Parts: sequence; C-alpha cells; structure tokens
Amino acid sequence: MNVLMLLKPKETVKYIYENNTLRQGLEKMRAHSYTAIPVISEDGKYRGTVSEGDFLYYILDMRTGKITDREKHRVRDIVRHDFNPAVRIDVSMDELLHRAVNQNFVPVVDDLGTFIGIVTRQDIIIAFIDKIEKG
Repeated sequence: MNVLMLLKPKETVKYIYENNTLRQGLEKMRAHSYTAIPVISEDGKYRGTVSEGDFLYYILDMRTGKITDREKHRVRDIVRHDFNPAVRIDVSMDELLHRAVNQNFVPVVDDLGTFIGIVTRQDIIIAFIDKIEKG
C-alpha cells in the first residue's frame, strides 16, 4: 500500500489561495462545513492549513466586527506554516499513519512542494481495516 492508493487528488479537494481575503476563506470553509482547509499559493505550492480558530483569533485581534475589514486582510496573514505539515508523495505508510493521529487530513506534495491532494484519516483507517480483514 502507498499514498497514491489513498490520495484524494487536488481536483477533488477544496482549498483556498493564500491571496484570498479572510472573507473568501471563511465563506469557502462555511460552504463546505470544514473546520480546516489547505492553503496554496497561486503557483500551486502548499503553504499550510488554516482552521476556524485561526480566523476567529485573527478577527478578534482586529477588534472590529465590520465585514468590510475582512476584505483588507489576506489568508496569508493567518496561515500557520507549521500546522498540518505536508508529506511528500514517497512517504512511508508508517509516517502517514503517525501524521493522521494528530491531523484530520494529511496534505501531500510532490518533490517540488506542489500540492497534489490530501489523504484523510478516515481513508487511512478504512485501508488498514481492509488490509486486516483480507489477512
């Protein structure tokens, strides 16, 4: 088993761009009922993941409730580069499993750091159950 067998390709995954406004990022997360979402650059490089909490704390620190203020700030202002780190396509299944313990999804990048998709914790668990059941 390898990561490609579990990969949800970029074309099927929701993500936001680091240049999106906070409002755009929040709207996309809300529309899809996500609590966290990958962030990529315009050229497709993985930049990190943002969570609902990241948006909330940033907005609270702005000390304003005006929706127009969320248009002035970009997702790149809140992305945490050390949160939900990506793995390379050649990651071992052991490493992937360890990452999934602490992350709902694991972002996957190619050798150049380009975002190619995610592997969800649920898909990893299902794959291991199938493997155990098949012997």
